Amino acid sequence: QAQLVESGGGLVQAGGSLRLSCAASGRTFGPVAMGWFRQAPGKEREFVAAISSGGRSTDYTDSVKGRFTISRDNAKNTMYLQMNSLKPEDTAVYYCACDFGGRGPDYIPPRNGYAVWGRGTQVTVSS
Repeated sequence: QAQLVESGGGLVQAGGSLRLSCAASGRTFGPVAMGWFRQAPGKEREFVAAISSGGRSTDYTDSVKGRFTISRDNAKNTMYLQMNSLKPEDTAVYYCACDFGGRGPDYIPPRNGYAVWGRGTQVTVSS
């Protein structure tokens, strides 16, 4: 497990880009799968993307495929979400999360399989 802190959110016009970062601190980063979720006001938390501990397996929700890219740099204990061609419907608080690890370098957790969460970073896309 780890303490997670998101950064990189902000206000951007439709069609623009942002890169979110999720830094792990306080504990050894370790071989954990990680993911991004988002929540808009009045809506349920939504899965966005996930990446296995080894960084070679990824998963995306359909609405962001081709626009968002998840990646990680284990040497820096950091995960990223590159968001391009942003749309107003991408507006939400974005949260990073990780699982407990131990399931191999190619494992992608189920949607309810994350154990540690950051506090979120706001992304606002204006039309």
